[in-house]
Amino acid sequence: MSLFDAVADRPLTVESSDRTRHERDTSSDFVRVSTVYALHGDGVTGQGEDVTYDAEDHDALADAPPLVGDGDDQLAPGEYSFAEFSDALDDVDLFPTKDPERKTGHAYRRWAVESAGLDLALKQAETNLGAALGQEYGPLRFVVSTRLGEPPSTDRVHDLLDAYPDTEFKLDPISEWDDEIVDDLASTGAVRILDLKGQYEGTDVDQPPDPELYQRVFDGFGEAVVEDPGFTDGTALLLENNVPRISWDYPITGVDSIEKLPFPPQWLNIKPSRFGTVESLFDTLEYAAENNITLYGGGQFELSVGRDHIQALASLFYADGPNDVAPGVYNDPEIPEDAPTSPLQPSAEPDGLGFSF
Repeated sequence: MSLFDAVADRPLTVESSDRTRHERDTSSDFVRVSTVYALHGDGVTGQGEDVTYDAEDHDALADAPPLVGDGDDQLAPGEYSFAEFSDALDDVDLFPTKDPERKTGHAYRRWAVESAGLDLALKQAETNLGAALGQEYGPLRFVVSTRLGEPPSTDRVHDLLDAYPDTEFKLDPISEWDDEIVDDLASTGAVRILDLKGQYEGTDVDQPPDPELYQRVFDGFGEAVVEDPGFTDGTALLLENNVPRISWDYPITGVDSIEKLPFPPQWLNIKPSRFGTVESLFDTLEYAAENNITLYGGGQFELSVGRDHIQALASLFYADGPNDVAPGVYNDPEIPEDAPTSPLQPSAEPDGLGFSF
């Protein structure tokens, strides 16, 4: 039985819905906005988080009708299997008042609603995802993702290490990283992932492929995983010589996207919201297992239940990886006090799609 088959026939009853907007300043110097979708039925609520990055897309929901209703573009209330629920979403307009600012918005919002539906189905059955799949939750290792600013400074890394000496990091190199910055960071022995952002276009975090930066990163950080490089004439040879250390994040939206990579990957960063549907995510997890691809989880600055959900999935499928799913307090501008440390121990009684460490 496939992973999706294990949840496809799960029944759920949908009676109504609502949405809640969330907003928070982050350590990466931007205001994060997200929207939590809630589905209600049989006295139970399932939730999922829309991590679309553009605040305009969340603002537009103020004028949108409820997700569940009798309109042509709404989800009809009623009884579904989870597979039927997912199929029904194909006919629902998740952006009823405006198109998303970016194409990625479609997958992000679809994941919010699909994860709310799966959460509802599991809670109505008084079970959790691990039990439904016949898998156990494991202690969840996490890394902390942070940017060093412009001009770059290693102060935040050292401040976090002073507060929590066993912290591990995922960092985003930029061309302004000189030898002194790299040597300082490498000396901590705490950097596990370097995200080159070479696959992004038209975002605030774009980092054009820089051969000198790439060489400095590969040489300076030993065995650290290097994520999302950009292939150019100036970087191709270096990347071909370091295939075992290269991972992919931004391009990964399903099995087809893996098969289009420039070489068979040995590492992948799994961000569930990029996949849109539960079936696409589960198919990708099975493909990775069949092809001996090492996985770790990634986050999208979730502000609410979405963080709990990605932690649950990581705990079930890649608990030992360098998971970029740290508790949300690590995204706050100030160094958190009394923050949970890695690994997170799963709740003795996880509920629905949650993790609840």
